[in-house]
Amino acid sequence: MDIAVWIVSGLLAVAYLAAGLMKTFIAKEKLVKNLPWTEDYSAGTVRFIGIAELLGAIGLIAPWLTGIAPILTPLAAVGLVIVQALAIRTHIRRHEQVIANIVLLVLALFVAATRFLQLAGTL
Repeated sequence: MDIAVWIVSGLLAVAYLAAGLMKTFIAKEKLVKNLPWTEDYSAGTVRFIGIAELLGAIGLIAPWLTGIAPILTPLAAVGLVIVQALAIRTHIRRHEQVIANIVLLVLALFVAATRFLQLAGTL
């Protein structure tokens, strides 16, 4: 199980790192072409989402890997579940595709649940 959760954590971290970097460092006006939902939000909100994704990506790996405050890993995964739940709501409102968001939500939920169980000593 540990190998599976590391693989999923790594894949999620790469995905959120890429998405977070894009939303944090690319001007909103340029993002609208590929991420049309950004037109509904301020540049500050889009940047905030990007920073949350970057911190989530780091939080999925660093605390558990180093053993320093490992509780932060499942908490980061829960944070990413919330990000995806809100993204799903936005995409549904805009009549956009949500399959990728659902997959990311389920994967983050898997990491959160598994890491919480490992911390509790039940896995």
